[in-house]
Amino acid sequence: MDENSLEEKPKNGGWKSAIFIIFVEIAERFAYYGVAGNLFMYLTKVLGQTTAAAAKNVNTWQGVSAIFPVIGGFLADSYVGRYKMVVISSTIYLSGLILLTLAASTVPSGLRHTVFFTSLYVLAIGEGGHKPCVQTFAADQFDETLPEEKVAKSSFFNWWYVGIVCGAVAAVLAVIYVEDYVGWSFGFGMLAVAIAAALAVFLIGSRTYRRQAPVGSPFTRVAQVVVSALRKRRLPEREVKGICNESEGVNMKEGGGFIRVLAPTRQFRFLDKATFMDDRDASSDQKRNPWRLCSVNQVEEVKLVLQLIPIWLSCLMFAVVIAQLSTYFTKQSSTMNRFITKTYQIPPASFQVFTGLTILTSVILYERAFVPIARRFTNHPTGITMLQRIGIGLIFSILTMAVAACVESKRVRVARQNGLLDMPKAVVPMAVWWLIPQYMLCGISDVFTIVGLQELFYDQMPAEMRSIGAAAYISVTGVGSFLSTGLISIMQGIGSRTGHKWLGDNINRAKLEYFYWVLAALSAVNFCGFVYVARRVVYKKIGVECEAHSSSSEKESDYCISMEDLKQLR
Repeated sequence: MDENSLEEKPKNGGWKSAIFIIFVEIAERFAYYGVAGNLFMYLTKVLGQTTAAAAKNVNTWQGVSAIFPVIGGFLADSYVGRYKMVVISSTIYLSGLILLTLAASTVPSGLRHTVFFTSLYVLAIGEGGHKPCVQTFAADQFDETLPEEKVAKSSFFNWWYVGIVCGAVAAVLAVIYVEDYVGWSFGFGMLAVAIAAALAVFLIGSRTYRRQAPVGSPFTRVAQVVVSALRKRRLPEREVKGICNESEGVNMKEGGGFIRVLAPTRQFRFLDKATFMDDRDASSDQKRNPWRLCSVNQVEEVKLVLQLIPIWLSCLMFAVVIAQLSTYFTKQSSTMNRFITKTYQIPPASFQVFTGLTILTSVILYERAFVPIARRFTNHPTGITMLQRIGIGLIFSILTMAVAACVESKRVRVARQNGLLDMPKAVVPMAVWWLIPQYMLCGISDVFTIVGLQELFYDQMPAEMRSIGAAAYISVTGVGSFLSTGLISIMQGIGSRTGHKWLGDNINRAKLEYFYWVLAALSAVNFCGFVYVARRVVYKKIGVECEAHSSSSEKESDYCISMEDLKQLR
């Protein structure tokens, strides 16, 4: 099907199309966690980096990988299209994995460091195009105007996340074991094969997909509203001739001639001036100038984007907490008793599987038990709102850090009692199973926060900006990783001023429990900020549906409504 065609065949879309796309995402998560899940150990064991340096490098790479989707989402929505972007980015990702495999096997040791990090950031580029598009493209397979598909879409986000976690769990269980006990090159090679197979499956389903054409830069539409509002900021209300509305700025219902207009809201009222028609606008016979007059719907779309920014900011501390999963949580487990038989011990990074298993179990319980029970009390179709779901996840992230701090305090106490404080490579006689609660709490926090963010940034974004919306929620993780790196540096700086080496190589004297308590306190403050901004969010609503105007001329189909009509809508 032509990428630029908006016309869909009735047989296209739905679960039968989404399943092909889910396969490529499962493989990508399998590959990502096969690298990220054990990257900390590779940097410290193979490349010989210090604990703090390895943690910073992991956080930086994860941060860049989560920031690049902003660029990829913009290009997909504006110029390339989501389908083509998935194909291009998956090919780049495959190239990065092949290079990574070579870096761990045939590249001379003198060049290994350079080639390895080059391949990591090639993966980050592939991630930048893949992440914002593949989920959005899969969600596009469900038509919101059909009741049965709208319900399926809500359920889709939960099961999509189950697929992601299945890929991650498989990587943590299988790939990390292979990397630690068989060989790094063999483990990385497995990931390349998985991506190649998934790309083939994705291409097989090409004829069944619903596709949306790129619509040009969505940021232009945002800028037009801001500029138009500024140009008319001093326009008195008595001189307003009407409010501009037109078919160009709204979504058309499939199969019908009706315009679906977003309900006017009271937020960001200064932007409403962009819709005000003055004498010049009313008397002009020329095509509307979008830089001085915008439709009501266009303004409301911009408001939707703006109100998500505070939510994005208030979720950054959650991402800082999650960043510890593949760094300091792994370092903790590496110092504890991990033997399950006399000869076999579990790889340190493999304990992340408990987070994945918790997510799998929690999603099923959430979908089958929590939602039906909550629905009885709230009468809400999904049991609780998207923001409530995110808020519950933030509470669990606070508990994660509090529990992690308590367990770390106990681990250090055991090390002290056994005279191991200055023996960082010695195994502390404490079962690694003590770490399971913090891994499980991290998984529960993920189920509520991540899935809530996925749905919020898809549902509340304008249709033509949904890839950017996906990139926005992904970038939460990226910026959180950078913040984690910054907090590590701050803690090290404070420690050096007091004559201590905090967060150093000797984890027994690194005061890691202090770092965890700081994160718990910051997360609690952050949660208060989230509650404040969440209570002011107005969910997207369709205000009116009216018959669309048709025009055979090149002039746009404009019409205006009076100020009195707008006040009634409000």
